[in-house]
Amino acid sequence: MIIAIASGKGGTGKTTIATALAQTLSEREKSISFLDCDVEAPNAHIFLKPNFTEKKDVEMLIPDVDDDLCNGCGRCAEVCQFHAIVVLGGQTLVFPEMCHGCGSCTLVCPENAITEIPQVLGALKGGLTSEGINFAHGLLNVGEPMAVPVITKLKKWDERISAEVVIVDSPPGASCPVVESLHGSDFIILVTEPTPFGLHDLGQAYQLTKEINIPAGVIINRDGVGDKKVGVYCEENDIPVLMRIPLEREIGQGIAQGKTLLEIRPKYKKEFLNLYTKIQELAGDAR
Repeated sequence: MIIAIASGKGGTGKTTIATALAQTLSEREKSISFLDCDVEAPNAHIFLKPNFTEKKDVEMLIPDVDDDLCNGCGRCAEVCQFHAIVVLGGQTLVFPEMCHGCGSCTLVCPENAITEIPQVLGALKGGLTSEGINFAHGLLNVGEPMAVPVITKLKKWDERISAEVVIVDSPPGASCPVVESLHGSDFIILVTEPTPFGLHDLGQAYQLTKEINIPAGVIINRDGVGDKKVGVYCEENDIPVLMRIPLEREIGQGIAQGKTLLEIRPKYKKEFLNLYTKIQELAGDAR
């Protein structure tokens, strides 16, 4: 089973939930895999503390134009949907930051003036935690705008591990990297907080789960602050509220020190076992 943890906005406690669920299930399941797909700012490793033993660069092929062969016909620019290659004054210019690596320009060039060269976008790192969790994360290079290829490679890299449960810690929001992270999941946990901002962004995230047709439930973190509108929204839209975690100073202090929720409050282990049972039931009903 693949369980993705998502949130409409950052700072709701998404990684707190993801790491607690992984730790809980690692004592019950034969094998757990954890993928931190928030490749622009991965931080789950701070809490789970894996021993990184593997590393692999993520590359994307981008066009390289041979000016001696290019006749400036513009066929490459015509097929590029992302305007990553243009012809100005008979000269063909490439903008690597806009390229999506589709290879269309290379295929249509009548003079065979375009070849593809690898560009390193980021890296993948993996290893085992002390609980035996197969951990991996992606890290996008500073200045690179293309997070999706790194996430795609990260999810494929994990396919060689036969895990009973895969926990996917997705980026916040509802953009393309989020969609790529959630794709293929059996269930999505939406983590939110009971504030006007939490409610607004929860609405966007929930609409995304409907668009990609994956069942979802909500965990309300920092319960007791703000108002009750998030609960009302879930009730009106028939979204199951899977768990409520109250706002507690000790939890906040522990998270700031790099401790997991279960280290701070071991009693939540039972709650997360119940959560997994609920998810199995809801995912099964959705099939």
